[in-house]
Amino acid sequence: MKTLLNIFALSVLGAAMLGVAFRLPYGEPEQTHMDDYFLLNAQRDTGANNVVTSIVFDYRGFDTLGEATVLFVAVVGISLILRRTHEGEEAADEE
Repeated sequence: MKTLLNIFALSVLGAAMLGVAFRLPYGEPEQTHMDDYFLLNAQRDTGANNVVTSIVFDYRGFDTLGEATVLFVAVVGISLILRRTHEGEEAADEE
């Protein structure tokens, strides 16, 4: 019974994901005025020769800092969970 329920749940989830994927807009974006602004003004505004670099680190700097912080916290958390104890020490869950 549990296997049948899991198959049903996965089928519903898969159908929902396919429905969302087919509704996504593909092709040329409707509005390109921001693209044109970045291409024309990125070097003058930021001093970076690469437009992508100027967008990631200058225009969206705080957003990038937040993403890097989340990744750092995730790595530290996983490493704390998976760390090995020194020889002679017992793990907390082995008591």
